[in-house]
Amino acid sequence: MFFPSKASEPVSDASSEPDWSQLWFLDPAITFLNHGSFGACPKAVLAVQQELRLRLEQEPVRFFVRDLGDLLAEARQALAEFIGADPEALTFVPNATTGVNTVLRSLRFEPGDELLVTNHEYNACCNALNFVAAQTGAQVVVASIPFPLESSEQVVAAVLSQVSARTKLALLDHITSQTGLILPLEQLVKALTERGVETLVDGAHAPGMVPLNLQSLGATYYTGNCHKWLCAPKGAAFLFVQPERQAEIHPLAISHGANFPLLDRSRFRLEFDWTGTTDPTSYLCVPEAIRFMGALLPGGWPQLMVQNRAKVLAARRLLSDALSIPLPCPDEMIGSLATLPLPDGSTELPKPPLYLDPLQEALMDSFGIEVPVISWPARPKRLLRISAQLYNTPAQYQLLAKALAGLLASA
Repeated sequence: MFFPSKASEPVSDASSEPDWSQLWFLDPAITFLNHGSFGACPKAVLAVQQELRLRLEQEPVRFFVRDLGDLLAEARQALAEFIGADPEALTFVPNATTGVNTVLRSLRFEPGDELLVTNHEYNACCNALNFVAAQTGAQVVVASIPFPLESSEQVVAAVLSQVSARTKLALLDHITSQTGLILPLEQLVKALTERGVETLVDGAHAPGMVPLNLQSLGATYYTGNCHKWLCAPKGAAFLFVQPERQAEIHPLAISHGANFPLLDRSRFRLEFDWTGTTDPTSYLCVPEAIRFMGALLPGGWPQLMVQNRAKVLAARRLLSDALSIPLPCPDEMIGSLATLPLPDGSTELPKPPLYLDPLQEALMDSFGIEVPVISWPARPKRLLRISAQLYNTPAQYQLLAKALAGLLASA
């Protein structure tokens, strides 16, 4: 879903706004411009989680055996209302990567089947797709979306050009992690469905960044994180499965629900509601995260989404001007996450499997700025990715622009 054009207007001067950072535990010595990677949970929501954890530890049997089913149902209902879904089509999972794996590992493919994905898909989910293809003999087909690009029509053309009579499933980002693009999902899902292709949407960044209505979207499967832009505690995400496909989808851990008698709950509900002992309190805090974040501004969630987007659009224009880098995509394809291409970097691999480019480390070590520098599509090519959440200020992006200009000039 795209935002109205008025959302691209610059944000007001930060001096007129409250110090929103006081609502989070973020280190005040760090300029934190990377909400997109793991989110950040407000103090008030973490306080609710602590209360739930105390309740769990005071009487674990009562919590898990007697209370948890109803608590999960209440949390699903609140989430369902926020994302426009039937609560019985939803289940909680720890993260969107688990949601993607859950669907891919449940479905059955045959040699010669084609699994469609784009070159912007998140690496972890690509790995899951390649793993399943290697086990089943299916073939992964990659639709190459250009970046920089001029319009969303290029995305639609790239994806549909790779559809064939053998295409069984398309794995699509809603908002691409590396390049920060909002894909034209409604148009893609409709076109693929008309061609008999099921859709698995990796919506890791979408909940809380863009308006959602999963019922009208029509994707076969949709998974999204609640610990990013919804600001729930870490390890809160959901998987949406159309009712007619639920019998085929099973959790990665098979447990008691697989053979429990069907009384008032579906097999899908029984299997996913209990997969073994874990801490479910991050799931149960989702309603509080929705309520808390939605109450911070007079216009609620719509105003928060628009304001975060306006902030990141202003920031990317600032960086584009300071670094003389052309904007790589139109404003309407941006939410509250944006990237800019940087000059080529090192070809050496980082120590962790995530990102830690030397430039990212220099920004942290010399300026206390936390912002990801992502190798994409492959080293030495790289991107700078900025995020905007309520606690970020224009001054922080100005600091980043000045620091980057100096570091790149001396490189």
